[in-house]
Amino acid sequence: MDVSISNMVSQSLYMNQAQTAQQAQMHIFRESLDNQQQQVTALLESATTGGQMDLATEGSVGTQVNTYA
Repeated sequence: MDVSISNMVSQSLYMNQAQTAQQAQMHIFRESLDNQQQQVTALLESATTGGQMDLATEGSVGTQVNTYA
């Protein structure tokens, strides 16, 4: 009976450590998602605030066709 109690305690401690590790991983994952959200938001804001560039006025590149999509 002593062996089964020891095994139960051992498994309980292992599961507690695994749960702590999983919580730490989820915290890092959420921080990563928040950082990505901030970067995408900044990128979208910069794309909408910038106006379309004018065609070049001299030289052989960009004077005939506006290639911005």
